[in-house]
Amino acid sequence: MASRTSSLKFFSLLIFSLAIVQMAIADPDILTDFIAPPNGTVDGNFFTFTGMRVLVSGDEPKNFTVLKATMAEFPALNGQSVSYAVLEFPAGTTNPPHTHPRSAELLFLVDGTLKVGFVDSKNKLFTQTLQSGDLFVFPKGLVHFQYNADPQNAALAISAFGSASAGTVSLPSTLFATNIDDNVLALSFKTDVATIQKLKAGLAPKP
Repeated sequence: MASRTSSLKFFSLLIFSLAIVQMAIADPDILTDFIAPPNGTVDGNFFTFTGMRVLVSGDEPKNFTVLKATMAEFPALNGQSVSYAVLEFPAGTTNPPHTHPRSAELLFLVDGTLKVGFVDSKNKLFTQTLQSGDLFVFPKGLVHFQYNADPQNAALAISAFGSASAGTVSLPSTLFATNIDDNVLALSFKTDVATIQKLKAGLAPKP
């Protein structure tokens, strides 16, 4: 994988920001230029997010990692109908099936390769293998995933959302880490309670 400080990544961040304009607006319109915090001074610092600096100065992660710039991390996005996520995929890692209930996702693959896909409301699967420089759109609210099948090389992607708070519903966690009754899950997946309990144990927080 190319150096994390390469000009390609910085250039891609600038170019990809233009793509946000094309995304469908999901958030309500506001009647002011921006939403100021109730207590605090509004200056250039309010409109600046420094949480991505770790991409330049930090080490590459060993597990799949998401760095978010949503309204929660960057309050200046409130009312602006935009947000970002940087997805880091070490070799052989995946972003498990999930949905974003409030926005489509426009993914730009900066480096490496990714297998991606989503399932529509008719249960049709759409997949693609992306190369560096490719874009892929995941429609709003549909289950989708990304997988770095390369056993040797990492991948880096940037996702843009047409909402300051697109939300993420991870299927494995939602189904098996929220105390849904074992019998309900066993009947739904046509398996036994013991299998469900093994799945739950695998997703339980590590001590």
